[in-house]
Amino acid sequence: MDKILLIIQREYLTRVRKKSFIVMTLVGPVLMAAMILAPVYLGELASGKATKVAVLDETGWFFEKFKDQDKIDFYYVQGDLASEKSKALAKDDFLLYIPLPELNVPVNAELFGTGQPGLNVRAYIKSVMKNIVETKRLMARGIDPEVIKDIKTEINLVTIKVDETGEEQKSNTEVEVGLAYLAGFMIYFFIFMFGAQVMKGVSEEKSNRIVEVIISSVKPFQLMMGKIIGVALVGLTQFMLWIVLTFIFVGAIQSGLLNSDMASVFQSQQAQMTTGSPAGGMDAAAFSQVSDVLNGINFKVMIFSFLFYFLGGYLLYSSLFAAIGGAVDQQADTQQFMMPVSLPLIFAVIASSVVIQQPDSAFSVWMSMIPLTSPIIMMMRIPFGVPYWQIALSFGLLVAGFVFTTWIAAKIYRVGILMYGKKVSYAELWKWIWYKE
Repeated sequence: MDKILLIIQREYLTRVRKKSFIVMTLVGPVLMAAMILAPVYLGELASGKATKVAVLDETGWFFEKFKDQDKIDFYYVQGDLASEKSKALAKDDFLLYIPLPELNVPVNAELFGTGQPGLNVRAYIKSVMKNIVETKRLMARGIDPEVIKDIKTEINLVTIKVDETGEEQKSNTEVEVGLAYLAGFMIYFFIFMFGAQVMKGVSEEKSNRIVEVIISSVKPFQLMMGKIIGVALVGLTQFMLWIVLTFIFVGAIQSGLLNSDMASVFQSQQAQMTTGSPAGGMDAAAFSQVSDVLNGINFKVMIFSFLFYFLGGYLLYSSLFAAIGGAVDQQADTQQFMMPVSLPLIFAVIASSVVIQQPDSAFSVWMSMIPLTSPIIMMMRIPFGVPYWQIALSFGLLVAGFVFTTWIAAKIYRVGILMYGKKVSYAELWKWIWYKE
């Protein structure tokens, strides 16, 4: 055990002192903070100049119907198409031309400009024209448009989950789907990223013949376990630093350390959302509904499960990656063995759309129990509410799967780590697994 601890310490300290670790630890939070603040910053850039649209309406139906919107200004012209188009384009404005139809209502229009209009400009113009034309058609048939407006009804469908004790809790499918995808893909990303580090480290030590010196002092199994656990601790350290530094960077920007104007905009938008003011697009009832939805998600179970499945999935796959790294002589030779090992993870990501649609189906339940797919599938099911016994069973099977894959990996590792100059095949790996000392 002492030797394993020494290897863990060596792997951990060696990796956290590398420049690449320090750079990625700092760059990761910057990118995360940028993803949070970029929409606000880009919105400020996009809102710097208003789009001006000249309206040339030959029908007369839409005169003064287009009202100025946020960063969209309309003005009306009366000349001929050629001259008005030249004037508008000379000023970098757009020209909305609505021709007079011969036999039908005006459903066609042309928007001229030196550049592409924003989607909001196109959507607003189409919306106004659609409403005006529909109103005219209804009135022509003797139907009051106000009656149609009164008939239209918004349906508010609230989903309520009832647990085994009969307690009711509001939920929101959209929020749960977002959390499920986020958790599943983060597990997928971290397993591959840190598992590949184990394989690369083993392969480099073997190719450099350093492992021959190490094996003289420790057993191959101890070396493999020390590497796996050491890299796992490096991954957890980096992950926790990412979370802490992301909050620090976001808080620094909000406090105006980088740009006071942008921070004030971000803070005002955040305040509008939390207070439920109309400017934030969220009234008190909507904010209360969001709070109910968030309260309905068991974040304690999600966080604990994420850490467990991250570690369990990483330990399971990294043992196989370590075996691959120990079996081959060169990094390029790992590709033929990587595909079979990676297929369960890839299949889990592909099957995620089915799991999201039917989280309680037999397929989803079984996929969340199989150790090779459970780290991703179960994390995608948990936001929807999973019985505790299923989570416990999945935990147990994942631990058993890790023990089994570690046993297989150790068999391959102890032989392959000192094997040089021989092209390894699947048949050869099978012999190594059942080789007896």
